[in-house]
Amino acid sequence: MSFRTIWRKGLSAVMMSLTGLCALLTVSVLVLVLGFLGWNGATALHWSFFTNLLFLATLVGVPVGLLGAVYLAEYASSIPAFLVRYSTDLLNGVPSIVIGIFAYTIVVLPFHHFSAYAGGFALGVMMIPIILRSCEDFLRAVPGSLREGAMAVGASKWKTILTVVVPAASGGIMTAILLSLSRVAGETAPLLFTAFGNNFWNHGLNEPIASLPVVIYTYAISPYDDWHRQAWAAGLVLLGLVLVTNVVARGLLARPAGQRR
Repeated sequence: MSFRTIWRKGLSAVMMSLTGLCALLTVSVLVLVLGFLGWNGATALHWSFFTNLLFLATLVGVPVGLLGAVYLAEYASSIPAFLVRYSTDLLNGVPSIVIGIFAYTIVVLPFHHFSAYAGGFALGVMMIPIILRSCEDFLRAVPGSLREGAMAVGASKWKTILTVVVPAASGGIMTAILLSLSRVAGETAPLLFTAFGNNFWNHGLNEPIASLPVVIYTYAISPYDDWHRQAWAAGLVLLGLVLVTNVVARGLLARPAGQRR
């Protein structure tokens, strides 16, 4: 065996070992964070911190984002489509605190109080560009032959979209919704301007409401051990929510196209 062959094999083994070590370190950090949060927070889990706000955000963001994606993929001509896409990309790049100020001006000031509705509106606005751009790509990926076949048997364009195109892209649409939820789940700044936070039991959505990021911050800097445990629990729930939604989203994308309906 020549020296050049030995050198190449040795270098390949070293580089493979280094890449494996880097991958192991990356996974180890995730396992360490999950384990640390689980050890400190599993005994004080409380799911109601985030369900109301994310549900309201879904009601705001999903219809607007999905209908906008349908318009871009199926109806828009070049100039309107360019303007909508450009505006959507700009909205996606706006800092979350600016979204919070916008929601504060639109929802909080006219009604003279903070509320879960205002927080859901702010998070919903942040979800719109993610859902719109992702769903547009998934809708465009539907083969044109499916559209032509539906219209050839007499279906109108809107019925073709509703009964053929959207169901064919349903897996991708669900993936976009899940990814947008995981994106906004940990947002803090918009909720400070809208939901404000509430350490007590709220009696409705039209008043300040607790949110996981604000709860984590408030409880972590408090002098009470019980609040510290709840802060760990809130961190565990938040990280678990993001982890689960990303795993489910990747699972949906990994399925064959014919099984995503």
